[in-house]
Amino acid sequence: MSAESSNLSNIEHRAIIKYFVKKGKTLKEIFEDMVSVLQESAPSSTMVKKWARLFQQGRESCEYDPRPGRPLTVVTAENVRKIEKLVLADQRIKLWQIAEEFQISKERVGEIIHEHMNMRKISARWVPKMLAPFDKQRRLQTSKNFLVLVGDDIDEICDQIVTVDETWVRQYDPESKQESMQWTKKGERPPKKFKVQKSASKLMATIFWDSEGVLLIDYLPKGTTMNGQYYVNLLAQVRKAVVQKRRGKLLRGVLFLQDNASVHTARVSRQALKDTGFSEIDHPP
Repeated sequence: MSAESSNLSNIEHRAIIKYFVKKGKTLKEIFEDMVSVLQESAPSSTMVKKWARLFQQGRESCEYDPRPGRPLTVVTAENVRKIEKLVLADQRIKLWQIAEEFQISKERVGEIIHEHMNMRKISARWVPKMLAPFDKQRRLQTSKNFLVLVGDDIDEICDQIVTVDETWVRQYDPESKQESMQWTKKGERPPKKFKVQKSASKLMATIFWDSEGVLLIDYLPKGTTMNGQYYVNLLAQVRKAVVQKRRGKLLRGVLFLQDNASVHTARVSRQALKDTGFSEIDHPP
């Protein structure tokens, strides 16, 4: 039998089972015959046993019986309106809660929400912090000031900027599941990889760079705290790096951009930054 002719519908499967029952075949014989002919598209043994017993008990119809006390469809305009009202009142409500409220299946609730209400459930987007109205105004003003500073000379201004950031550096950082993805043929088994934890040992790296590349990388010694005085020493080192690696940059003027971390905004750090001759650019909150 061809692949196309062996793909029968459920009701056709039940008709074949009924035929074999009428011929007096056993449950085992019916299932084995259907598997030998239909192969992978054959019904499960559970389905064969269920319908064979029903036909043996005198059932004639191959159709499912309609469920008593339940309408043929629950996807009605009225239910859509009621569910939409419920969801808008509590946008974190779960499918099973709606299903219990209306006494319908979760699948139908999902169909109503996704296809008829055109809604989907998404997670909140994480942001570093929620800004107060005052901070939002500061952010707006800082951005406007930078646009005024840039004017029509964006390339020149970018060449003057030196910036800094800190990051944790581990002895090893395991390859992520996304990074380990590889192409395979259909049907091939996926590759395996052992789950590896990130190393506990880590160092804080402070990196200073400009448009031409890295100027200075400092690794905080183990047992040392990053404080104002330590940062003052780093500012002195980065000034020397600018003099040695970027000739003439200091004379043209250095615009220094750093975030609002407490070590950067400490009084001793502010004074050290002035002593370097750098001009600080405001960082938005």
